[in-house]
Amino acid sequence: MREANVAVQHRLFALRARANDLGVTRLAVSAPRSLGTAVARNRARRRLREAFRIVVKDRRAAIGRDILVTARRDMVAAPPAAVREAAARALAALGSGEALAP
Repeated sequence: MREANVAVQHRLFALRARANDLGVTRLAVSAPRSLGTAVARNRARRRLREAFRIVVKDRRAAIGRDILVTARRDMVAAPPAAVREAAARALAALGSGEALAP
């Protein structure tokens, strides 16, 4: 995944994506130890996974991609609506190839 075609940076997460030949979207979510305790890391992963699940099913831009999302420190305190909005903006940036401003 290091040879990503697209990288999107946001204050809540960093996203890397590349095309795959499967025609489906695969999502991997990681949370570094710097986020805090295991409980905080697991909560951040669950919230990111759910936000991207909701957004991906409504968008065609992410079809046929491998997506790696890494949580950032601000993710721990972010409200769920902000996470969904950030995920939607990140996937829109993937589709258009534009950079995403936090």
